[in-house]
Amino acid sequence: MSETPPEARSSPRVAAPVSESGRIHAIDSLRGFAVLGILIVNIWSFAWVSSAYRNPSSAPGGGIGGTDFWIWAAVNVFADTKFISIFSLLFGAGIAMMSERMDRRGIPGGRLHYRRQFWLLVIGLLHAYGIWHGDILVPYALCGFILYGFRGWAPRRLLWAGGCAVGIVVLVMGLADWSIPYWPAGDRAEVAAQWAPSAAEIGAEIEAMRGGWAQQMPVRAYYAFLVETVAFAGYLVWRAGGLMLVGMALYKLGVLSARWPASFYRRLVLWGLGLGLPLAAAGVWYNVEAGFAWEQSKLGGTLFNYVGSVGVFLGYVGLVMLLARTGRLARARLRLAAVGRMAFTNYIAQSVLCSLVFYGHGLGLFERVGGAGCVGIVVAIWGLQLAWSPWWLARFRFGPLEWLWRTLSYGQRQPMRIA
Repeated sequence: MSETPPEARSSPRVAAPVSESGRIHAIDSLRGFAVLGILIVNIWSFAWVSSAYRNPSSAPGGGIGGTDFWIWAAVNVFADTKFISIFSLLFGAGIAMMSERMDRRGIPGGRLHYRRQFWLLVIGLLHAYGIWHGDILVPYALCGFILYGFRGWAPRRLLWAGGCAVGIVVLVMGLADWSIPYWPAGDRAEVAAQWAPSAAEIGAEIEAMRGGWAQQMPVRAYYAFLVETVAFAGYLVWRAGGLMLVGMALYKLGVLSARWPASFYRRLVLWGLGLGLPLAAAGVWYNVEAGFAWEQSKLGGTLFNYVGSVGVFLGYVGLVMLLARTGRLARARLRLAAVGRMAFTNYIAQSVLCSLVFYGHGLGLFERVGGAGCVGIVVAIWGLQLAWSPWWLARFRFGPLEWLWRTLSYGQRQPMRIA
């Protein structure tokens, strides 16, 4: 994201951010594709009550229906878990890339890596508790602390370890789903209350999120803490962490650099989407047939998309790599690459914009915008970020948050403006 500073050019043992000539533009495009895609999933957490995304029947007014339901279903099939999986893949690839670059320069990369994760953790905490509780930066930073020691493994070993980590969740959720009839009555009642909150609880959440920033804090803090503890230990460290290991392997193999034959990426698209999309769609059908009863939908119904999303996101990776390999849609890929180079800034900017639209310190449209309206907001933000990212990078070496993160990580102010 920056030209190598003069002191780095004069001494190969000085740590510095990757130069423009060292960037892998296929990865930048894939990262831009992912950061835009996750907005179509995240926006529902900004716009609707917390329980509605997993259980649309719990939404105010008797649940999500009509056009809103079909939009929800499409997002669930084509986007939910898919784009965040690509993000996890790329985070792992980033760890491997930085380690490889430091090794080439003969510089021990551990201290730099852990400083990067520390500052990512700090920024993530500010994001989670100050803007939006669905933050993913804190879990990623925690995974980064854990996984650095695996970076030197051979690709096959990384693939096996990552696949097993992702598969552990399937095993645990499957066993938990099978055991539901044997749960104590009190535990069943508690889960049922979380899956479908009472009208009073939903009303309290709506009132809080339409209120001022301080009034929102208890809701935001409650869910952010759950993500960083229960969800991290039971789900994210396995799913996200496992995919980070897979990302390290795919980077080492050159899969993410569009270096494999076009036929390989075509097969990845056909098999990934061909198997993954029907499985994700079957999950929606299963949950609808079950009436979104928690006994069927919370665990068993979720597994359809959990497994199907692996095929879908790999299909998306294959599609982006195929476009890079064949040179098609060059202008669109350049804009996507610019969005990807500023993924950190664009991710936080999405949260800031959505909070100003939906929360009480802004327009206060929480639970006042339907599915079509949310899609319209997403498209508007996409257009804004596809326009402003290349404009910014024509003038500056980094996005604003990328510059801050690198300055903090390297311990010295990074050059910002392009001469």
